[in-house]
Amino acid sequence: MLGFNEPEFLAQVASAVGLRPQIEEVVDRLVDEGFDSLLLVGAGGTYAQMWPYEHLARRHSTLDVRAAIAAELVVSGDARLGERTVAVFTSVSGTTDDSIRAIEYCKSKGAYTISFTGYPDSPVATKVDQAFVSQPKTWPFDMQMLLFMGRLLARRGEFDGYDQLAGELAGIPEILVEVARQAESKAAAFAEAHKDTGYHFLIGGGNLWGFTYLYSMCILEEMQWLRTTRVHSAEFFHGSLELLEEDTSVIIFQGEDETRPLTDRAEAFARRVSKDVTVFDTRDYPLTGISPEFRGLLAPLVLDTVMSRVSKHLERVRDHSLDLRRYYRVMDY
Repeated sequence: MLGFNEPEFLAQVASAVGLRPQIEEVVDRLVDEGFDSLLLVGAGGTYAQMWPYEHLARRHSTLDVRAAIAAELVVSGDARLGERTVAVFTSVSGTTDDSIRAIEYCKSKGAYTISFTGYPDSPVATKVDQAFVSQPKTWPFDMQMLLFMGRLLARRGEFDGYDQLAGELAGIPEILVEVARQAESKAAAFAEAHKDTGYHFLIGGGNLWGFTYLYSMCILEEMQWLRTTRVHSAEFFHGSLELLEEDTSVIIFQGEDETRPLTDRAEAFARRVSKDVTVFDTRDYPLTGISPEFRGLLAPLVLDTVMSRVSKHLERVRDHSLDLRRYYRVMDY
């Protein structure tokens, strides 16, 4: 597979799911001590990656759980943030300025702070009350967040299948390698067909809306300097559909939760207008060892693996490094 370091990938994913005992111990303590609200704080891609877990809590829990943009949280505040708040942060590098400031802000309000990162000596690890450290550069954080949120909901009596899910996640490193292998040919074909495409229209919903936002903004825009429109499938018929034309590249991310019919509806309309509609559907991947009732929860993780192959092939055909930036962490702002 192009640009795929399998041993490194396996080690990273294994290190993330290997945090299960530590995550459970901390979650159990927090539940026993009691808290009233949970803030899931991120910046850019790590903010978008919190949305599936806010979505999960909204569907299953009466606990106050909210995703927050780190920079906005610091300047706008939150009336419910205080000593009975738990604030969770993620950062690949552990050096994201907005997240560091948000950690300091939350601690100043008395919140208990938790982070997930790959660097134990980084500010995002050392400034929080509890840091969970995986292998360096481990991405995405869905494994850790699913364990954290699953255990929390289970302890609250709001998720009966947690122990089974957590046990099955032990096999996720190998499962995702197989997903990557299966996605390779489609990823290469998509990249070849779109090497000169300068604009993409992305649609996703449910627990894949965060990934839709992330892939549009963090990959296609930031890493490939391509123009995009991104729209939630439930909002597709309220404005953005007017941008579709016959040659518009439409990318649809389809998952397996209860919002699937909304994305189906958007896809059906998009195909009536555009001759260039590509659907990336988690149903296409077997996920051997994962029970059917948990497949929907893993959709963001599966699509991240699939689209990482697309990203690598776009990098190749467009001769545009995924590490190249004009402004991000290049200029002061």
